[in-house]
Amino acid sequence: MTQTLPLPGTATGRPTRARRILRALAVVACVPYISLKIAWVAGSEIGIPPGSVLLDHRALLIVANSVSVVMDAMVVLLALLLTQPWGLRVRAWLLAFPMWAATGLLSPIMVGFPAQLVLSVFAGPQKHESGGRPFLDEWVFGAVYGGFIGQGLALGALFVLYTRDRWGHVWRGTLDDLPARLSGTAVRVTAVVASLLALAPCAVRLMWALGSTHGLSAGQISQRTEEFHLLEWMRLLFTAVAVVTVLVLVFAGTSGRRTGALPVRTALGLAWVATGGVGCWGAYMTLVAFLPDTDPDKAFTGLARLTYAGEMITGFLLAACVAAFLRRRSTSA
Repeated sequence: MTQTLPLPGTATGRPTRARRILRALAVVACVPYISLKIAWVAGSEIGIPPGSVLLDHRALLIVANSVSVVMDAMVVLLALLLTQPWGLRVRAWLLAFPMWAATGLLSPIMVGFPAQLVLSVFAGPQKHESGGRPFLDEWVFGAVYGGFIGQGLALGALFVLYTRDRWGHVWRGTLDDLPARLSGTAVRVTAVVASLLALAPCAVRLMWALGSTHGLSAGQISQRTEEFHLLEWMRLLFTAVAVVTVLVLVFAGTSGRRTGALPVRTALGLAWVATGGVGCWGAYMTLVAFLPDTDPDKAFTGLARLTYAGEMITGFLLAACVAAFLRRRSTSA
């Protein structure tokens, strides 16, 4: 994946108007989140109601918000990289991993938050609380998640345009057009192993989605709402899509023609988004689950930690299969 082509409209060193608009939208969408985080690091309590659990550990709050600012600032850097000629000189892996991570962290929010809003219309607004204590003012969720959705849409569109120009040959055609056994034995075995590993966290998620409290802390049990169950079903969906699309890609040319008419770009796009959603959110939740907490009611159980770690491992293994597919596809194309 080293082929580079000039971006449309960059003959004068400037991106097209559409790309400039998308870049501006991506940057503006970062403002609510970064502004709030910087304010909290500076000591402000805007958006944090009195008595919030966030105020119990100010040192941890400062560290976590500082890291969050740096992570969201990466969106600005990626938006610049995807719209400037110098971005074409960046090595594929150096761009692919942060874009995959950004996709994985933003896509579940882009799916989950609108679904929560629709649910609230029928079930009524859900309260964001922790052990009966306030967490954040309601307007914060709308501002932050709305910004995340804007980031995801703008950055995603820029990435599609960028990859179309630089690596468009990789996703052309249908699965039936792919060379037989494009993916090697090791890749196919890895995909199968990852798919089998996914069964364990999926079983736990399904159990929680159906109403079981086994493996949930007392704090998580007290916070369960219709939104909780909705998000569990969403995570199951992401895992299912990740497993199916990766298996379809790596076994293309060996599994008959029932999926042969499926465009490569569709399968590849779904695999990219879904593996990121599973792996990156699994990694995030694993990190959160292992953070120290003095309140035993809020401490994550061993089963929950294993579930999040299992999703992280599954997502990263499936993403490695996608990376191997892209590398071989780039060479063969």
